[in-house]
Amino acid sequence: MIVEENHDWSQIKGSSSAPYINNTLLAMGGYATNDFNTVGGTVIHPSLPNYLTLEAGTNFGITDDNGPSSHVLTTTQHLVTLLKNAGRTWNGYFENVNGTDCPQGGESAPDSWSGLIINGNFAIRHDPFPYFADTGNGDPANAYCIAHTHQMQQLQIDLAANTVAQYNFIVPNTCDDGHDTCAGADPIQYTDKWLSTHVPVILNSAAYKNNGLVIITWDEGTSGPIGLIVLSPLAKTNYVSTVAYTHSSIVRSVEEILSVSPLLNEAANKNDLADFF
Repeated sequence: MIVEENHDWSQIKGSSSAPYINNTLLAMGGYATNDFNTVGGTVIHPSLPNYLTLEAGTNFGITDDNGPSSHVLTTTQHLVTLLKNAGRTWNGYFENVNGTDCPQGGESAPDSWSGLIINGNFAIRHDPFPYFADTGNGDPANAYCIAHTHQMQQLQIDLAANTVAQYNFIVPNTCDDGHDTCAGADPIQYTDKWLSTHVPVILNSAAYKNNGLVIITWDEGTSGPIGLIVLSPLAKTNYVSTVAYTHSSIVRSVEEILSVSPLLNEAANKNDLADFF
């Protein structure tokens, strides 16, 4: 799963700033036209509630971007803990984390592939795991959190060695995810360039070729719908899905694919991504 930032799908589809997305990725897989970042039928903002929903099928009523010390969630009913309990493996890869602690705020560290320009920082609001007591607990020394929090270049290493986990949560920094306007450039260009550099490495890996799945989503837009792109050797190509989706649809699909339960919060009553296959 790759999470991008803050654009409606109408800003991405057909944009001259996104040639890789429009000319390459969409022909390789499928995309949704009816995906909204809602909980309880209401579009949620800002970033943190959306990332929590991608992890647990709900935002737990949180409507701000405060750090883990403000929101320590004690529930164990969230995706990566269900995966752990079922013997499944998971990892998070975050551009510009330092890789030596459990993130609690902004960090800045050299962290790139192929000389890709990095001007932005890691944002804690884009990493849901430290907010949960069992995967971070607001503690920078939390060993379990540290063991599952990796710099972006580690993903390239793990793909090459075929040691990636079964579930991988991948987040660019705040330039490359399209959140910020960096160096005066169009944020969509940053997103497209980042994807054009990193996604081919994933698609060329043994993990992907062995019936893997890449989901690219945006956390939120202004009014929606937001982008959702699905790539897999098992998926339809050049496909447009009009099925109604939310972030919880992704949660449901990951649970179904990796055989974990119970379905988390709104994942229990949202469509899964079966239409793409």
